[in-house]
Amino acid sequence: MGERTRPAVYTIPAHRAFSDALAAGVLAQHGGDPMGLARGIILVPTNRAARSISEAFVRRAEGGLLLPRLAPIGDPELDETLGSALDPMGAGADIPPAIPPMERQMVLARLVQHARARSGQPVDAAEAIRLAQALASTLDQLLIEQVDPRRIRDLELTQELSSHWQKSLELFEIILNIWPQVLADRAMIDMADRRNRLLDHVTRRWAEAAPPGFVIAAGISTTAPAVAALLKQVARMERGQVVLADLDQNMNAEEWDAIGPFPPDPVTGRSRRPHETHPQYALKRLLDQMGVAREEVALWRWGGGHDARAIRSRNISHAMLVPQLTAKWRDLETAERSLAGVEALEVATPAEEAQAIAIALREALETPERTAALVTPDRALATRVAAHLRRWGIDADDSAGQPLSRLLPGTLLIALAEAAAERFAPVALLNLLKHPIVMRGETRLGWLEHVRRFDLLLRGPRPAAGLSGVDALLLPREDDRQSHLRAQVATWWPHARALLDPLESAFAAGGDLATLLAALRTTAGIMSNDAVWAGHQGHAAAAFFADMETAAPEGPLDASPQSIPALLERMLGQVAIRPPQGGHPRIAILGLVEAQLQQTDLMILAGLNEGTWPALPAPDPWLAPRIRQELGLPGLERRIGLSAHDFASALGAPRVLITRARRDASAPAVASRFWLRLKAMAGANWKEADRYVAMARSLDHAATHEPADRPAPCPPVDIRPRTIAVTDVDRLKADPYAFYARKILRLSVLDPVDADPSAAWRGTEVHRILQHWAEQDNRDPAKLAKQATDMLARADAHPLMRALWQPRLLAAIHWIAAQVAEDMAEGRNIGLVEAAGKAVIAGITLNGTADRIDRLPNGQWAVIDYKTGKPPRAKQVQAGFAMQLGLLGLILEHGGFADRNVTGISGSFEYWSLGKKGDSFGYRDSPTDAAGKRGKIVTADFTTQALDQFQEAAASWLTGAEPFVAKLRPEIPTYADYDQLMRLEEWYGRND
Repeated sequence: MGERTRPAVYTIPAHRAFSDALAAGVLAQHGGDPMGLARGIILVPTNRAARSISEAFVRRAEGGLLLPRLAPIGDPELDETLGSALDPMGAGADIPPAIPPMERQMVLARLVQHARARSGQPVDAAEAIRLAQALASTLDQLLIEQVDPRRIRDLELTQELSSHWQKSLELFEIILNIWPQVLADRAMIDMADRRNRLLDHVTRRWAEAAPPGFVIAAGISTTAPAVAALLKQVARMERGQVVLADLDQNMNAEEWDAIGPFPPDPVTGRSRRPHETHPQYALKRLLDQMGVAREEVALWRWGGGHDARAIRSRNISHAMLVPQLTAKWRDLETAERSLAGVEALEVATPAEEAQAIAIALREALETPERTAALVTPDRALATRVAAHLRRWGIDADDSAGQPLSRLLPGTLLIALAEAAAERFAPVALLNLLKHPIVMRGETRLGWLEHVRRFDLLLRGPRPAAGLSGVDALLLPREDDRQSHLRAQVATWWPHARALLDPLESAFAAGGDLATLLAALRTTAGIMSNDAVWAGHQGHAAAAFFADMETAAPEGPLDASPQSIPALLERMLGQVAIRPPQGGHPRIAILGLVEAQLQQTDLMILAGLNEGTWPALPAPDPWLAPRIRQELGLPGLERRIGLSAHDFASALGAPRVLITRARRDASAPAVASRFWLRLKAMAGANWKEADRYVAMARSLDHAATHEPADRPAPCPPVDIRPRTIAVTDVDRLKADPYAFYARKILRLSVLDPVDADPSAAWRGTEVHRILQHWAEQDNRDPAKLAKQATDMLARADAHPLMRALWQPRLLAAIHWIAAQVAEDMAEGRNIGLVEAAGKAVIAGITLNGTADRIDRLPNGQWAVIDYKTGKPPRAKQVQAGFAMQLGLLGLILEHGGFADRNVTGISGSFEYWSLGKKGDSFGYRDSPTDAAGKRGKIVTADFTTQALDQFQEAAASWLTGAEPFVAKLRPEIPTYADYDQLMRLEEWYGRND
């Protein structure tokens, strides 16, 4: 067999379904001889493309057929894929094996970490892995483009680069000096290098002796020199053909040449940057490397059977003109602007976009045999659409898959690492213990019951670090309101602690990376009953984790425990797990790579916002853009051009729906450049599919709106409380519904887990300190300060208390000690501290705790309340609220503290505030005045007025049948704990 004088290069335009058209043409040319078809080879770009073409053959099989061999050129084991087509392999086929990807990544991470440490810029293991991944990508680009890395040394750009890029370049050169020796010691080569050598060998072998069957290179657009050389050889073989996807044959010579590349400037010697973002740039460069002119490319004359009209390809070509030629849009005829069959859908939010897309896919299924596909790079949007489709019992597989870091096995491993790295802080610990696959099986229900109790116990400020901090949390305490809960958790915690103890020990020892990974693996298996390694997700996680653990000894040396969560997040995030087959046969959800060479009756191109489609190019931390240009590497914008080609190809379907949301999850979004081009080119022919928006909104729209009324529950009198605390009286009068929810429904607000110390928590601590000090016989101010310092230094005290609030507290308690000393000098003595009292008033038991009650020189008593902030204003007390001191005085006068030898008349009511007034901390205030001056209540009348106010409230809501109206006095400040329960936003202010 000889070679053709004219290359056999063809293109299947965008308006034809590539895989079906290819299958139809191959069967038409070679289907007459079943064995001849089986001897053929079709080179394809990816495994997904091979599957798509294989399915196209099956759709045309009548009575069965033997398929040609489908060989992805990206396969590093290309020699095995081609098999007998290369027999005998001949001299030169002895190509060293490729270094395993995980081993390569770990070794590069160690080299990066070592080089950065030598340069005075140390990095942890997670950052070393990130830089190693970017370094591996840069090395691969150099290898794929067959650029000798040593050329970097010959570049004279030092003066033109910033110091940042100069340091990166120096580190890059250090690693380049070491990496070849690393590979030589292992007798291995880079995988990209091995693929290049395999492709070169195939090219030479076929130049010497073509395979017995036909060879077709289909849908390949990569511009790698080794690939281009192979395609050049295939195109010139007697039985070889190259079939390109969507080579634009509608562009004239001016438009084609405007893409670039451009010749050097005769003066500067530099070339203008080509339009790498154009969808045809990669194909143009590929043709140049193959030595084929665009005019030599013929049209593949077979169709796919469900193609769009030919004018669609011309419309796409017009829309994608380079910027300086877009003025031609003004001169286009109406037919050349038409986008018949293409509709646009612009919605407000991603949630609305997903709902509308799901409806469009559901509508497509109403027509028998119609197929539909969603194509989007936005995985969150794809997940939402799949969830909406399940509403109708439609299971649509996302063939692009999900990163392992977001799936259950990955999230469990990351949760374990986070809990250990944070020394089992409450949020991380509960996130781990509640994980969906922890204790998977019969024991999970009982496990969750204990974890829920543990959750209640962890509410509030964080305990001490480590598992020992949890141990201390479970110790019995004085006056413990959670003693029963603490005892229940204490029976379960030793079992849970035993599971976590080896992990804590490994992370506390700060061992090497392999030891830490082994501890994570062991603990994950035990805590999940090996469910973490089960199923197709678990199997992938087990294989990947095993590779990582095996290669870890060659990875970063400085693997601090705190870096492990980020390291796992990055490592597991690069593994995409695709679902097993079994989804709906006529609906597909595809990523951009998976959608290549595929076409359905309806193509929905979604997420068309700038930054999503196209995605912004990721920066290269190793090589500056100028260095990449000097080396001849593709620009970072090349990916935008590939995305543009994917978009243009998908636009060729019979029906197309393009969608975008005007904002993303956090901010307004900018429409994709592809969207804007189509809209500008189409002009008046732009068609919007608003019907899907209307259907999406009506799907969950209520026909009538019936907002909630202001709640006013009225329970029977016999179930109303007969006991009330002095601190709850304000709540009862100002917001009866909140009192009802708390005292009758018994709904109490839970503190957040790992909460910062609240004002109430700080107040409790202050009261404890002052109580201990006041109960001593010797009330030395120095001892008060020491007690405060000691209590705040204990293990369970929150760090914020020590760091931020302790100085203020110490200043205030010094003031308190001085005030007490002055009062004692004047004959005033402390009678009670933190004393509980009660009295039956108006048929209700009124109880309360007095912070302090002092004996005055005249034999009366002073009721004192400590405040960490501002005391209530006199105006509020005059209105009948903030009567706590008066109610405590009322209890005293009713003999409520008689068992403590405190009874008589309340002659003074004081707030001792620890807040700042002027330049110092601490001051006294009183809601009363002996003469009623400054708008205050007369001191002698305070308990009487408190009694009147309390009797009125008790008669209305406790012994009476008054309804508990929500926000009865909204002007009175109260806690908003029950606003959501009362659905405040639905009714408040509606009738004003």
